[in-house]
This record gives sequence, C-alpha cells and structure tokens, in this order.
Amino acid sequence: MKNKFYIELIYLILLGVITSLSLPPFNYVIINFLTFSLFYIFLIKKFETHKNKRIFFLYGWLFGFGYFVSNLYWISISLTFDQNFNFLIPFTIILIPAFLALFYALVAYLFVLLKPNKNLSSFFLFSLIFGIVEFLRGSILTGFPWNLIAYSFSNQIEILNITSIIGTYSFNLFCISLFSSPSIFILRENKKDVSICIAFLITTMSFYVLGSQNLQKFNNQEAKNLDYKLRILSSNISIDRFYNNIDPILAIEELIEISSPKKSEKIIFIWPEGIIPGISQDQLKEYKWLFEDKFNENHLLAIGINSKEDKNKTIKYFNSLSIFDYNLNTINSYKKINLVPFGEFLPFEKLLKSIGLKTITNGYQSYTKGKERKIIDLEYKNLSVKILPLICYEIIYSGKIFTSSNFDYIVNISEDGWFGKSIGPEQHFTHSIFRAIESGKYVLRSANNGTTAIINPMGVVEQKININKSGYIDLSESRKIEMTLFAKFGNKIFGLIILLYIFLIFSFKKHRNE
Repeated sequence: MKNKFYIELIYLILLGVITSLSLPPFNYVIINFLTFSLFYIFLIKKFETHKNKRIFFLYGWLFGFGYFVSNLYWISISLTFDQNFNFLIPFTIILIPAFLALFYALVAYLFVLLKPNKNLSSFFLFSLIFGIVEFLRGSILTGFPWNLIAYSFSNQIEILNITSIIGTYSFNLFCISLFSSPSIFILRENKKDVSICIAFLITTMSFYVLGSQNLQKFNNQEAKNLDYKLRILSSNISIDRFYNNIDPILAIEELIEISSPKKSEKIIFIWPEGIIPGISQDQLKEYKWLFEDKFNENHLLAIGINSKEDKNKTIKYFNSLSIFDYNLNTINSYKKINLVPFGEFLPFEKLLKSIGLKTITNGYQSYTKGKERKIIDLEYKNLSVKILPLICYEIIYSGKIFTSSNFDYIVNISEDGWFGKSIGPEQHFTHSIFRAIESGKYVLRSANNGTTAIINPMGVVEQKININKSGYIDLSESRKIEMTLFAKFGNKIFGLIILLYIFLIFSFKKHRNE
C-alpha cells in the first residue's frame, strides 16, 4: 500500500511538470488534453474508494507543485545578483511553488466535498471550481495570475481573439473544460455524453473562425499615418549596473546611440524600466549636456526611472514612468501601483529589515505604491497622444489595468534581466499579447534584456526585437478598432460565464435524476 501511495505522489507531480510544457516558450498545447484528463479521472476514481477527503488536498497540491516548480524556477535567478540573497535561493525554488500549489489543493478538496461522480454535472463542477480558484490566485495578496493554462494558446492568435469578448479568465475556464473533455469519453455513462466533447471542439473551431474573420477585417483597414513616430528601444545593458557602481553616463550614451535621433523627425522615444543606474527623475537634468547635440524640440523621452518625494522629513521612492521634453523637464509621470513583493517592497518591512532582508531591485528601502493609474495625455507642440502606462509585471493583470479605454496605446516598460536566459522573460512577454487583444489597443513594449515589440489590437506581433538584442522599432502608422466588449465590461463577463456553468451543472444533474 505504501509503494502504491508513493507511486501516486510521483504520478501527480509528473502530471504537473508535463503540463508546464504547454506554456510559453514551448506551447505543446496537445499535452493538456492528456494531463488535465488524467488528473480529473484520478480524482473521480479515488473518490470512489477514499472516505478521507483530506487526502485530496494533498493530491491537488502535488499536481500544482509539479506544475509551478517546473515553470517558475526562474524567479530564483533574481537572487543570484546579490550575495546577500543567495541563502534564499533554495527556499524560493520550493516555497513559492509550494504556496501557489495550495490553490490547486483547494480545487481538489472543494471538488470532492461536493461529492462528484461520473456525471457531466461533476465535469462542469470541476471546471468551475478550477476557474474560480485561478481567478482568486490572480486577485488575493496582490495577486499573481502567472501561467494560467489559457496562456498555452499564446501561439493561436485566431483562437485568442475570443478574449476580446470574454477576457482571459473566462477563456481560462473554457480551456480547463476543453482540456479535461477527453475524460468524458473515458468515463461516459452513455453515448450522448460524447456530444459534450464534440461541442467543445466545435466551439474552439468557431473561436478560430471568428478570430480569422476579425483578423482579416483588421488587416483590410487602411493604416493611418501618424504625425510622429513612437520609437521603442530594446537594450542589452547588464543588470550588474545596480551593484557595480557603473557610470550612468555610459548607459545614457549607449541609449542615445541606440535611439538614433534625427532632428527633423518628430519622435517619442520609449526607454526601458529603470535603465539608468543611480539617477532619479529630478537628477536626470544634470546630464542634459549628453542630449544637446542629438535632441531638439521635436523629441520627447518616456523612460522608466526612480522618482522620490520628501514629505514630513520622510523620503518616499517610486518606480516611475516619466515623460521628459528635450530639455529634460518633466512633463508627466506615472508611479507604479502593482509592486513586486520582495522585489520592490518588503511585506512586514520593519520586521524583515531587522533580520537583514531588503528589496532586490532597490537596496535602500521599499518603493511606495502609487495612488492610481491615470492615462497620460500628451499635448505638446501640436502633438496629441494618450498612453496607458504599465511598468513591468503590471501587464499581467487581466481586467484590472484600466477603467476607461479613452487612450491610444498601452506602453509597457520592463527590465527582464533579473531572470537571465530562462523561460521567465518569454512568459512575461506573452501577457502583452493577451492585454492587446482584451483592450483592443496597440501594446508598445520596451525591455532591457527582454523582448521588445509592437503588438497590434489583434494580438499580432508586428515588429519585434528578440531577448538580449539592442535596437529600436518604430510605430509610424496604426489601425483602430471599436472598443472591445471586454474593455467595456471587464471581468463582469467572467461572472456571467460562472452563471452559465452553474446552469449547466444543475441542468445535467436534473437530467441524470430524471
């Protein structure tokens, strides 16, 4: 019996590990049909023989641990740059996946509490619980909606187009059902049950057809030439600049060279997050002499840079995206709202600082959270453009990045060097594709040591600079689409999908009783 139990433990962890291969950058979507179905069948079969429901908490946790430990290992790489954090690496590799796996443990436990069986109502119940718990994972304790299983479809842009209507969480719920649907064929009580498998496949095909039509319609639109260029920079400046006292002049000179400004062209330059070492927003003007020969009144600079406020003799630091004119006067600035725990702020800072811990990206103290995310409305020398600023992993929050869609572009700046040459930066970039489709806006992504890209409202990457490459890409023409349904209603649509699933659960349960 003990040997059988240990085999089951290994089996569930392996199912989770194998499922990770469906995510970027691998995208072996077909794997999910096997792993999700086997996980669902395992729970159903075990429920028939196990009276102890608490063991299912462990079963769900094992599957979740295998999943997260294999696709989030890269978080520990951020601890390798400072020797003071090296002792935390083993804990990070184990504890973060162990914590996130608790959500999957909750899925399995809640499922068996409601006494499942082989009926279709249990199938929809499993999907519904899983989908809701994933929504909770992306919401509580600042939220971490990383690697929802929906992201395994990131290469199927036509299918992803449905997120412009229902959003990522609703699509994720659908994906859980789709990937688990082969289990219906195996557990079927009658031939009619198979029709549900077919229905999910037909629905997926209809998503593809609808997406293809929308993509063709978008491409047939005439592109409008802009009165200015949006030049998005990609740089490959080492993350060591934060630790080795690198001269900021060298970084600025390299960024100016990559930018290739021409005095006769109207250009808004977008530089990555926190790219210049040791300089805050109010200090940048001291380096005006570096810009004088290259920049003029036709140019604006959007850059990720630290800002600070001194109130009541207390200095507060912010991770900011600031807009400067050619004289390096600050025109506008956005202070990051969604800060990275331990990366940008220390939870329980007084306690943890007393034992020697500090933030990874900011050695002096935690960043302060900004009050709200406002659209930056640039009215400057006959130039008019509205941008929605997102810094780093703020791009991962579906349905929470704006309340008004009255803007032209999403500008996302990032520093992906913290995660080396791992799969982390690839996963990070994928979120930009989903946000472009949901919002119906262009996403302009500028990254240091990451993927820089222009992604159109259909989720198509129009231009791209690969990881660890320097250069720039220009947006000089664009197409617009009508406000998406998801941009209008957000995650309220997820609530409607939940009601639909509840209706299906009771309908199939009633049908079985009759």
